Amino acid sequence: MAGGKETPRQRMIGILYLVLLGLIALNVPDSLLDAFRNITVSLETSSKNVTTGIDNTYKAFEATKLKEQKERAQPIYDKAKKASAIANDLYNYIESLKQKLTAAGGGFNPEINDVAQRDNLDVSAHLMIDGKNADVLREKIDETRKQLIETLPERDRAGVNFSLNAIDPPKRGDIKKTWQEANFGDGIPLGATLTTLAKLQADTKNAENEVVKKILGEVDQAVVNLDKFNAVAVAPSSYVIAGQPYTAEVFLTASDSKSNPDISVNGNKLATKDGKGTYTVSTGSEGTFTWVGKIHVRQNDGTFKDYTTAPQTYQVARPSAVVSPDKMNVLYIGVPNPLSVSAPGVSKDKIKVSISGGSISGSGGHYTANVSSIGTAKVTVSGDKGTVLGTSEFRVKRIPDPRAMFAGKSGGNTSAANLRAQDRLFAKLDNFEFDAKFNVTRFTMILIKPRQDAIILSTTGGELSGAMKSALAGITPGSTLVFKEVVAVGPDGTQRGLDGMVIQAN
Repeated sequence: MAGGKETPRQRMIGILYLVLLGLIALNVPDSLLDAFRNITVSLETSSKNVTTGIDNTYKAFEATKLKEQKERAQPIYDKAKKASAIANDLYNYIESLKQKLTAAGGGFNPEINDVAQRDNLDVSAHLMIDGKNADVLREKIDETRKQLIETLPERDRAGVNFSLNAIDPPKRGDIKKTWQEANFGDGIPLGATLTTLAKLQADTKNAENEVVKKILGEVDQAVVNLDKFNAVAVAPSSYVIAGQPYTAEVFLTASDSKSNPDISVNGNKLATKDGKGTYTVSTGSEGTFTWVGKIHVRQNDGTFKDYTTAPQTYQVARPSAVVSPDKMNVLYIGVPNPLSVSAPGVSKDKIKVSISGGSISGSGGHYTANVSSIGTAKVTVSGDKGTVLGTSEFRVKRIPDPRAMFAGKSGGNTSAANLRAQDRLFAKLDNFEFDAKFNVTRFTMILIKPRQDAIILSTTGGELSGAMKSALAGITPGSTLVFKEVVAVGPDGTQRGLDGMVIQAN
């Protein structure tokens, strides 16, 4: 089309070509818009869940600290409420912008479960850029972030890491965009703008949650950093006569593994490790024994306070068999479950161990149980003459489902460079005591680059296919990477459908 004098027909063809290019540029695929809507719904659900968590935090504080230490707790409670009000002002302003954009986009269409004109490329720029609403929003985000941080004590401010911010993106070549242009400028579909606003609302709620918990935590007087949690069952006595009820309290305990407070039992100081004292006493005679523990803890004002346990009772009786799981009180299908078996007064080489609903092997007090079906399994310990010394019943469960992991993430944000360096999708278990490995057998990957069609690829196995690697090689900041339809197989041989995940490249 360039060079020389064009005929009228050539000029018409050139004009039609430019029009076609414009139409192609305006064609936003439904799959991409559906992905934006799915992310929006997920973000809105997350905001609701965090709001519920904040409400529950307030209720727990009101029911305990505010009643027990009202004089000290009331100012702290009021400060937390002020932080919530600051965050809610921003949240509600963002909600008003969503409503304006939805109205300008033809309202909500229940048939597509989205705004009617979700592929409109003009509404966002008109209302947010031309109408200066993006400028106001950025100012409100910066001010909200500043005010929330200022509600915290000086010592806590440095550790704040809010995702709530409005920072200009990095320069790309010769193009430098503001935060407003990058998020709401020309060429951005209305559906994507609503997703951005939903993310800002989620960031606002997460910031509020972090600040409220830090503020309300100030009421705890003891200089203790609770970093270890355990489920504990406490019974007044471990010895019960047949026909009498057995009673125990089950609750969650927390301890400070980095401190070593003064702990004593019946006036005798105990050695401490990881914030815990261990009480050991000889049991040379039968009978019932009681002891009381005391913990001496320094307070914020430098004074000390004593915390005393309820009286603890234990029974010393004749020898009996004891079966203890080396990991936990559950047996899992597909992995070897180590058990320790002992019978005081009986030689270990005279002990015989059997299990229902599985198999058991080992000797010398150390055994390994393998189970195959969900339910219960009973371990029976017998002496050399076949006398049953004791039985223990265990719950049998299948191994929990793992989480899909990519680039060390199960969702959230990471750098585009980190994503480009990956070649495999993993399935990992969190906080599971056993060495149980899962292998990904198939999954689908969706790559959504800014203002481009979504790339949807599927493969078998955990390794990225060649097409996936090629697609990831071109990932840029602002892209969205989605993994779904993830299936993994664990040591028990069952296929597990795993939750999908969304990762944002930055």
